[in-house]
Amino acid sequence: MYEVSAGVRSTRNEDGGIVLDIDHGQMFRLNPVGALILESLGKGSAEMEIAKEISRQYGISEETARSDVREFLKSLEEHKLVRTQQGEMAS
Repeated sequence: MYEVSAGVRSTRNEDGGIVLDIDHGQMFRLNPVGALILESLGKGSAEMEIAKEISRQYGISEETARSDVREFLKSLEEHKLVRTQQGEMAS
């Protein structure tokens, strides 16, 4: 399971979101789906829960949503915006 890194601050609106990584001095812009994923992680939601919510909201298959969420989480991890919770491996 992933968690948002401690130095990350974000805000979300109908257009998406803005993410500030205060530890690394970087800023990122997210589309609405990306903002939903990051916000859900911040609330403690698991990858599968997030994928189901995206599937429901956007009318896509859960399989497609899972694949897209997983790909986005890997990108967030590469940019050090999220990390795998200690003692667990991301699926």
